Amino acid sequence: MTKVFTEITRLSEKDCFYIVERHKTEFTYPLHQHKEFELNFIEHGKGVRRIVGDSVEEIGEYELVLIGGEDLEHVWEQGTCRSKDIREVTIQFSSDIFGDDLLSKNQFTSIRRMLRKADHGLVFPMSAVMKVYSTLDTIAQEQERFVQFLKFLYILYELSVSDEARVLASSSFAHTERSTESRRVQKVKQYINDNYAKPLKLSDLADLVGMSSVAFSRFFRQRTGRTLSDYIVDIRLGYAARMLVDSTKNISEICYECGFNNLSNFNRTFKAKRKYTPREFRAMFKKNKVIV
Repeated sequence: MTKVFTEITRLSEKDCFYIVERHKTEFTYPLHQHKEFELNFIEHGKGVRRIVGDSVEEIGEYELVLIGGEDLEHVWEQGTCRSKDIREVTIQFSSDIFGDDLLSKNQFTSIRRMLRKADHGLVFPMSAVMKVYSTLDTIAQEQERFVQFLKFLYILYELSVSDEARVLASSSFAHTERSTESRRVQKVKQYINDNYAKPLKLSDLADLVGMSSVAFSRFFRQRTGRTLSDYIVDIRLGYAARMLVDSTKNISEICYECGFNNLSNFNRTFKAKRKYTPREFRAMFKKNKVIV
């Protein structure tokens, strides 16, 4: 059978973090997951394919991604990259590196929020990459361990105040959902997660929180930054992606079990949102999983 490889990292209990710099001609590591956070920087990687949860994208010349979440599968594979000197700087650190007391302080607010979002995977914009590039460029060679730690903190802080960091995996695929939203939004999102396979009407969801359809539609968009219909589609696609990865059900079965009532529409929507057809998406995950 196939399964995701669970990596045993080199991070020891006596260290705050582990840093490694590699130069390679290709990516060969399989799809994997681990309990530690991982900040991964790639240079000269144009064309490499990144898979984080159900997000599949081709990266540019530079890439900086933060991975959190013990069950968040991820991998970088060769794709169309032709570079003969791909540089990778990886920093792995424990989720309790700061402790709850320190992380709850006002000075760590932005870092705390960033680490929470990292459960879905975060990719940072080029502006943020360039801001920390000089520090990332030398951190692996720093001999003074405490100075190295201070540089690491600086990188985390600068990334945490970036306004354009983008979440990668959907919450339904990553099995996570943020708990900082209003109770009305949380209640509706929970209902959608519990009933995504069934028909979902705006009027029923609005009734759930005692609002009119028009008012709730506007309220949901203001609070989440997206329309209700877009959110429902993404939730269904997240569950569909998970079934494609974890089950042997055929695509037609997955389509209808995830609330889509038309196979061609499911295929078209999946490709529009994920850039690959369901069949292509499943094939990529099978190729990157370890045979046991």
